[in-house]
Amino acid sequence: YSGGTGGSKTTYTMGAAVLAAAQDARNQILTIASDMLEASQNDVDIEGDKVVVRGSPGKSVTLAQIAGASMQFAGQYEPVYGRGRSANKVSSPQYAVHVARVAVDPETGMVRVLDYLAAQDVGFAINPAEVEGQIYGGVTQGLGWALYEGYAYDENGQLLTSNLMDYALPHSEDVPAITPILVYVPSALGPYGAKGVGEPPVVPVGATIANAVYNATGARVTQLPITPERLFMAMP
Repeated sequence: YSGGTGGSKTTYTMGAAVLAAAQDARNQILTIASDMLEASQNDVDIEGDKVVVRGSPGKSVTLAQIAGASMQFAGQYEPVYGRGRSANKVSSPQYAVHVARVAVDPETGMVRVLDYLAAQDVGFAINPAEVEGQIYGGVTQGLGWALYEGYAYDENGQLLTSNLMDYALPHSEDVPAITPILVYVPSALGPYGAKGVGEPPVVPVGATIANAVYNATGARVTQLPITPERLFMAMP
């Protein structure tokens, strides 16, 4: 059980609990198998779909046989229930290097991101394709914050950007080619060293694009989003 998928509560926290539960279930299976095989638990191991006795390859019992012997009401052994918990009170430090290439129209202040590279410390990628997808999504969200998304109010304090008709978001044609680079700096707390990766890729994007705009124009914009008006007014 987890309270949600934000704040590194899925792979980083729940994943550690799932790993602990799997290890607990494995130990229970080996305990049952060692009894069935009349061997020490230290001498048995799981290989494929069976438990074997090291040094005696012909002496084994299948996982299906173990399951049949540990049925809830008719089994010889207690059912196998793996249990695990994780309560990480701290997150693991994460590092990133983001690089953007932008084109700026000095007459209008329009900014277009041409290419984006994100080297992201992910600890360990249990599923690299999904981790890369998280980076794509994080960079795209950060792009929205950097160039498009913002609240606007009228003189009476009425919110003018209260729906998706008025609140600017990047379209698919606004999203550049994104190159993710997975960097492995394992965490001592995450499963197999994994870290949370859904939110961290969002953070550097605004500063990365602002620095790229400064490099291209000499204009330092310190407020997001970097609208054409703000950039035009900051032009040297």
